[in-house]
Amino acid sequence: MSAPLVATPDFPKAPGRMSEKVRLHDWSRHPLGPVAGWPVALRLAVESMLANQIACCILWGEEHYFFYNDAYGVILGDKPEALGQPTRQVWSEIWPSILPLVQAAYAGQSTFIKDWELQIDRYGMPEQAYFTFCYSPLRDEHGNVVGLLDTVLETTGKVRVEQRLREQNMSLESQVAARTADRNRLWQSSEALLIVTRFDGVIVTVNPAWTATLGWSEEETVGRHVLSFAHSEEAGNVLAELARLQSGATRSQATQRYRHRDGSDRWIAWTATPADGFLQGVGRDVTQERAQTAALHDAEERLRQSQKMEAVGQLTGGIAHDLNNMLQGIVLPLQLIRQRVAQQRYGDIPRYVDAGLASARRAGSLTQRLLAFSRRQPLASRAVDLGESLHGLEAVLRTTCGENIGLTVDVPHACWRALTDAHQFESAILNLAINARDAMPQGGDLRISVRNCSLGAEQASLHQGLEPGDYVCVTVADTGTGMPRDVIERAFDPFFTTKPIGQGTGLGLSMIYGYMRQTGGLAVIDSAVGEGTRVHLYFVRTETSDEPQPSEFLDSQPADKRPDSTLVVEDDDTVRSLAVELLRDMGFQVMQAASGTEAMALLSGALHFDLLLSDVGLPGPNGRQVADFAREKLPGIRVILMTGYAEQAAMNPNFLGAQMELLVKPFDAQALVSKVRTVMGAMPPTVPAPGGAGAAEPDTIPGGLYPLS
Repeated sequence: MSAPLVATPDFPKAPGRMSEKVRLHDWSRHPLGPVAGWPVALRLAVESMLANQIACCILWGEEHYFFYNDAYGVILGDKPEALGQPTRQVWSEIWPSILPLVQAAYAGQSTFIKDWELQIDRYGMPEQAYFTFCYSPLRDEHGNVVGLLDTVLETTGKVRVEQRLREQNMSLESQVAARTADRNRLWQSSEALLIVTRFDGVIVTVNPAWTATLGWSEEETVGRHVLSFAHSEEAGNVLAELARLQSGATRSQATQRYRHRDGSDRWIAWTATPADGFLQGVGRDVTQERAQTAALHDAEERLRQSQKMEAVGQLTGGIAHDLNNMLQGIVLPLQLIRQRVAQQRYGDIPRYVDAGLASARRAGSLTQRLLAFSRRQPLASRAVDLGESLHGLEAVLRTTCGENIGLTVDVPHACWRALTDAHQFESAILNLAINARDAMPQGGDLRISVRNCSLGAEQASLHQGLEPGDYVCVTVADTGTGMPRDVIERAFDPFFTTKPIGQGTGLGLSMIYGYMRQTGGLAVIDSAVGEGTRVHLYFVRTETSDEPQPSEFLDSQPADKRPDSTLVVEDDDTVRSLAVELLRDMGFQVMQAASGTEAMALLSGALHFDLLLSDVGLPGPNGRQVADFAREKLPGIRVILMTGYAEQAAMNPNFLGAQMELLVKPFDAQALVSKVRTVMGAMPPTVPAPGGAGAAEPDTIPGGLYPLS
């Protein structure tokens, strides 16, 4: 016996989507089995069909398994995948009509039918289509009929054109054709896509620009639904626009993707209007414009990224000098303290401690300025009498300005309270006063005034970022050199300064701007060369009254032991150990954890805690998640969250829940002790021992904590 005509176990990698689909299909789960086991007649027939440029399909075997080529895929439209399925399922709506022809082919007869009308459903709706096809039997090597080959040509467009010509004087379509003939020159020469469809989306006619843009000829287009040419992802948009026009809309504008005949995509900007019982559309190919817009957007993004990197470079260069000086002011005092202790010379130690603390506070101030500019610095906002704060600053301001500058502080008697951070407000006023002093080297006048103002919608719109409402406006005005427009536009940029090198970091105004935006207000500069500068600070008015708490001082001796128990959660070993030491000096029983996971494990046990002191940024669950978990396990627990940089705490006013307080890093020992005393109150009564009378120490378990009651 001679070798089979097809010797390879798979189909050749011929071009075409269907060739690849047949190769990649999982035939092992199909009744026909793997390709290598197919009959020679089937493999030859499928290979021949796939290579054919004319629409073809094959029905094979008793179940009439369906195979088709790329050209036939257009005829299938959006039907579910048909490859290898029984034909009675693929074409269920016309199967009763074509079954006699199939049976004739299996009986060995060939059938040719021209322009046969069939009611098919390939886009989710019934449509009338016309086909010319030939059914031919397929035989195996023994001459037995084992399938059929269907060569098909859809003639819907041609039949529609012929019908339109025959009914030219009887239907609306003939009127459209007549009017189209009158406008033939415009129709033929227009570069825009012109299309006429019925209200159900079936295309009546198109102009030559349709073919030039999308590649589909008029004969291939007319009589088919617009969904036949739209990208599959646009089907919903196309049907939605058709529905709008069907429901009475007078105009539709949409940009949608359409398929070119070569398989590529084209973006078409359509305008459609109903007229004379049809929909008339004008389309413009905007594919290239969209590509250019996308390229421009990418270029802009790259430019913005480049600018960000440049800003980072300016940031690191601008703070390096100041930060290194501050670190030096911390390191040297610590080294001298160690030396003096070794020499047993204790008299100078307090001076070195004060010097190191001063440098540490300056470093903390620098980080606060950076956080304020980026609007990430948590604020201790409360109701503040800005006039009272200004009167308290007046002596410092006079010393700062010098003798050759006249200072006037104008505060009205009935000044509203503002919601802000008092320390940040004082820092902002001092920064502005220093800037004003430097702008008046020959002397001048500095005036700081406060006024109540109510801004309506029109007034608020003059200052982008302000909402209509009540504000307290603080104005710092000088009679200095003033600023040109280009300097005003950059005045709030970080590290931008007009001062000589070494006389300014350029962080002052940027810090003020970030602080004002974070507090809900706005900083506005009004200046002109030779006319001085006026900086207006708008603070949100508040009706509440909040008196400042008196300062707390560290006790020189450890406090008496308290029955309260505390859990300290902090991933920095140094900060955690020092916080634990301070709390134990205050008399608390303390346990500690280095991560959110460890903290939750302790909270899940048989231990009782009265206070949770936790950092916000932790490995694993964050501090707020640990706090919520603690509140769930111990509803009465008090919580203090520590943060040096926490976007949620800074930006979300609802970040803190009930019985929660915020402690901003860097803080000193005095601030921690004060916050804990504020939250926990005075020493609670001593807990009597179980079974005994009077005051006694509680029974404890390892770690100095007592069990849940």
